[in-house]
Amino acid sequence: MLSAQNVNNFDGLARAAKHFTLPADHAGVSFKPAHFDDIKSSDHSVGWFEVHAENYMMDGGPMRRQLQFLRESYPVSCHGVGLSIGSHEPLDQDHLARVARLVEWLEPAIFSEHLAWSSHGGNFFNDLLPLPYTRQTLERVANHIDEIQERLSRPILLENPSSYVWFSESDMSEAEFLASVVAQTGCALLLDINNVYVSSTNQGLQPADFLDSLPFEAVDQIHLAGHFVDHGPHGEPLLIDSHNAKVSDAVWDLYEQTIFQYGPIPTLIEWDGDLPEFSVLAAEAAQADRRTHSLKPKVRYVAG
Repeated sequence: MLSAQNVNNFDGLARAAKHFTLPADHAGVSFKPAHFDDIKSSDHSVGWFEVHAENYMMDGGPMRRQLQFLRESYPVSCHGVGLSIGSHEPLDQDHLARVARLVEWLEPAIFSEHLAWSSHGGNFFNDLLPLPYTRQTLERVANHIDEIQERLSRPILLENPSSYVWFSESDMSEAEFLASVVAQTGCALLLDINNVYVSSTNQGLQPADFLDSLPFEAVDQIHLAGHFVDHGPHGEPLLIDSHNAKVSDAVWDLYEQTIFQYGPIPTLIEWDGDLPEFSVLAAEAAQADRRTHSLKPKVRYVAG
């Protein structure tokens, strides 16, 4: 495991390299190439942008030139979806090398990944698959995070997943698992509040219980997104983390409770499917700003 001194060294290297930090008072949005012209030409208050690492692993081309403009004009975060941190197998070294080259060039304010697995036997799946929360899984995830942080020379953020099942062999809660990962690796957390609401609803749990169990001093970023409401075989609600709709009222309420209790945290609006006009994403980000500003201000760390 990494020592505290190594984590501090990584943190210093990352801070020295970045052009920007993520503001806590102006929300960001997912960057989509279709919105590039609107971002350049429209009058908006979006504070920063997040890109998926796997979309930018080429050496040039139009998308890389768009990213060049973003990194020179706005704070940028980089969100990985393919490192498969929870896999039973070793990390894919070619994929990790491509991520490292991108991060070195982009110099994002933060790099984040998911508590999930998405590859097996050299095959990559178009999904983020769940894990049992056991001591064995904890050791494997912590080792993988150590390896990623060593390669990137910076601490990463780990995102809580959306869940639709619970493994009977789990011997700790998701919040306990995340807290243990933070303690062992020195990584930080990306709190996806939509995922908290989706998982809690699907498993009959209280989202407040999950939030109360997290080490909030380690939360450096928040994600908000929309979800799809389906129903199970007995008519019970089944929520799908779809990223193709506006943030629901219930998730906004949970966001306000979080910000009121812990203070402003850099917040991103995620939107990946059924992509609307950029103005819709900007309006969602502005709503996050209004809700944050309407609450009693508290001193809070700004990521970066």
